[in-house]
Amino acid sequence: MRSFSLPRAGLVALAIGATVTLSACAGGTAPGSAAPASTAPADAATRVALSYPGGILVLDGQTLETVGDFPSEEFTRLNSAGDGQHIMVTMSEGFQVLDAGTSAAEPELTDLVFPASKPGHVVTHGGKTVLYADGTSDSTIFDTDALLASTESLPAVETVPGVEAHHGVSIVLEDGSFVTTVGNANGRTGIVVKDSSGATIADNAACPGVHGEGTAKDEVVVFGCDNGALVLDEGQITKIEAFDQPYGRSGNMFVSETSPLVLGDYKDDRDAEGYLLHRVSVVDTAAKTQTVIDMPAGAEYTFRDLARGPRDMGYVLASDGAIHVLDLEKGTFTDAFPVIDAWEGPAEWQDAHPAIKVSGDIAYVTEPAKNAVHAVDLTTGEVVKSVTLEKTPNEIALTR
Repeated sequence: MRSFSLPRAGLVALAIGATVTLSACAGGTAPGSAAPASTAPADAATRVALSYPGGILVLDGQTLETVGDFPSEEFTRLNSAGDGQHIMVTMSEGFQVLDAGTSAAEPELTDLVFPASKPGHVVTHGGKTVLYADGTSDSTIFDTDALLASTESLPAVETVPGVEAHHGVSIVLEDGSFVTTVGNANGRTGIVVKDSSGATIADNAACPGVHGEGTAKDEVVVFGCDNGALVLDEGQITKIEAFDQPYGRSGNMFVSETSPLVLGDYKDDRDAEGYLLHRVSVVDTAAKTQTVIDMPAGAEYTFRDLARGPRDMGYVLASDGAIHVLDLEKGTFTDAFPVIDAWEGPAEWQDAHPAIKVSGDIAYVTEPAKNAVHAVDLTTGEVVKSVTLEKTPNEIALTR
């Protein structure tokens, strides 16, 4: 494994002097993002990365043919790097770069690694990619498109040092301001916003268990809390209280940059066993309100089963095997597309269980019980392609 120095470029390193704690979570490492437009039945430019015990598969997004198979660690997490070609693989040494390839180039699991102690969330926004290290709370920032220029060395980065280690997340906004969670080993309480000089713009410590991040229309940022959500809008932070008091947790946010409405997972019982959830949250970042919606009868889901897609709708891959379509504006489920067999929740969050990711109009759905992956046209509900693999898929990430 090569070793690399981390040159400084762009932002000024910021020291964040606040305390809070983030416990390890069962949420996804990367929050939902806006789905790009697509008119193809499946996007040939999209590559689908799938982790399995001890390795990573890369599939062509249109044919679902395996175009790459690489050995890796027993359990890895996968996140898009945001440039349409690369995937970040969280492994023991940090964030390893997977080049998923193109129609003219084969995929490659490179030996480029962004060093990180306990690598966690990956956030892409406004031309910047931010890698968060839970073991130090350092945030590593680089230009999202920089990896496209060269695969021979890591791009120039800016490291914003953390103060106290916790499971957190950071984002850089288009004006250069830096938003990050604050915490320590005992708990976590909120966020802080700094300008490029390191001066505090805003902070809020009323968000216990803060986790997840999403950027909605007009660059309004939302974070989930154990008792509601925080909304950052033009430098002002608003706390939205949970529908259920004192506990109503949203830990993962799924956004569209053309909608003020944010879809979140929702847990209403702190002591509930297992990972299946039966309600979802909709945060209106313009009105600063939250609505909680019951799933249809017999339909539950986990943190891997929420997505945004065509017409800014929400899509929930449920335990009844169907993708349920949620109209966020009306607050109602409008359709359901049967895709896979009914399934039960995982014993541990890391265990393989069905997941959904969306590129344009196409949802890619994993079915670990059958070692299968399905491509579903979300405009019609039709399964346009399915494939059976030799490996059991676990984590999934798309290049675009």
